Amino acid sequence: MSSPATTAPETARPPETRRPPRIPLWANPRLGLVVLLVALVVLFTALRPAFLDTTLTLVPLQSDISVYAVVGLAQLAVLSLGHMNMAVGSMASMSAFAMGLAYDRLGVPLPVGLVIGLAAGALLGALAGLIISRTGVNSFVVTLAMDFALVGLITILYTRFTDGVAFSGQPAGMTTLRNDTFADYCMGEVCGPRIPLIAPIALVAALAVGLLFRYGRLGREILMTGANEKAAELSGIPTKRRVLQAHALSGLLAGLAGFLLAANNGAFSASIGDQFLLPSFLGPVLGGTLLAGGAVSVLGTVLGATLTQVIYKGLNLLQFQLDELKLYIGLVLLVALSLDRIRHVIGERRGARA
Repeated sequence: MSSPATTAPETARPPETRRPPRIPLWANPRLGLVVLLVALVVLFTALRPAFLDTTLTLVPLQSDISVYAVVGLAQLAVLSLGHMNMAVGSMASMSAFAMGLAYDRLGVPLPVGLVIGLAAGALLGALAGLIISRTGVNSFVVTLAMDFALVGLITILYTRFTDGVAFSGQPAGMTTLRNDTFADYCMGEVCGPRIPLIAPIALVAALAVGLLFRYGRLGREILMTGANEKAAELSGIPTKRRVLQAHALSGLLAGLAGFLLAANNGAFSASIGDQFLLPSFLGPVLGGTLLAGGAVSVLGTVLGATLTQVIYKGLNLLQFQLDELKLYIGLVLLVALSLDRIRHVIGERRGARA
């Protein structure tokens, strides 16, 4: 018997099994992001040479990129279906609360608390996916309602257990994870690069998600569900279960992002996740992930997150005020997204005529 992946209609196949017109290399959105990144690094370095200072800029920048790349992956998991997770920030905050409570009250080791937080995030995501799949209510509405509920719950929980501030207890290794880089660990005269210790965690997450959607049956079936849910269902794919699993993955990755931000900040606090919503969309969309579902780009998401953080860090070094900073970041990203989309459409048309 043929598998669903081989009998699905052409419109329901994930992007790697479709046969679209070849897009010229110059129209590849990932290439455009790389070119833009290089141009911005050159510009910011010329205006402020401290942009290349390792301690002041590059190490903190890598930490921020690690956090927001995982945030983008959390949104990408449901964008693959054409859904949205408006509660990505509050899921991260609830996961961080679960970790902080486990570390502060139970004294569990660092990895155990991380697993507890990831499980909490996955359960919240699965709950959202279950409601969406069973009721048919739009994901925007369900996750927005969940976000409002979780924000109130987070405030109540932190007030009850921490007087509304943050957990004071931290597991062994948390300070090391926050402050150290691979350069601090030498073997003889050979030392590692100045890469923060949290960066490999984000890299492993990106590789795992990339492999899932490119080679895993689960990932391919999620993409097929996002491309054409009715065709996927007719092909034998349990679409309701795939919706639940994609949202569970989103919640798990949101929990991981909450842990990485807590490691960066040095505390599990109620404010974790407050700034996650906009970056969670910017990374995937700038990187080529379709809002309509059916196609994702993990590499593009990482590049998109890198672009946003480079812009933020560069403008911050140029001493822009907070309001100005938000304004210019929004404008630069809007222009970048518009130009990238125009280039991609022109490339598709030229490829179709070729």
